[in-house]
Amino acid sequence: MDLSIHQSFLPHSDPDASIRFYRDLLGFEIRNDVRYGGMSWLTLGPVGQPGTSIVLEPPAPAGAGITDEERRVIEDMMAKGTYARVILATADLDATFERIQAGAAEVVQEPTEHPYGVRDCAFRDPAGNLIRIQERR
Repeated sequence: MDLSIHQSFLPHSDPDASIRFYRDLLGFEIRNDVRYGGMSWLTLGPVGQPGTSIVLEPPAPAGAGITDEERRVIEDMMAKGTYARVILATADLDATFERIQAGAAEVVQEPTEHPYGVRDCAFRDPAGNLIRIQERR
């Protein structure tokens, strides 16, 4: 079997803020920007990796079978940063951390060596999603 991760989905609450974070701060390229009926879907990914993308989507679009109470819970979890997350990797964690921190992203954790062998840091994107960045070894 030959499988790869093609797309992963994260919610967003502001497409323009998301573009500034993912494109301007993380260096991802925009592959698709669909705005329809007051909603927005953004497909972004690392430059040079066309087979891997993150799709930023409305967190709970109308008609998705989600109740008002479920929508409120999702929005509350997004605000706390507990709804969704993604783990990225970099060869130079310290330089990556400094660049993102200088871009005024919300720092959750500075670069840390964990006892289980991972060195990483963490930020929140504009929607509150947890973005962890591991150092490649």
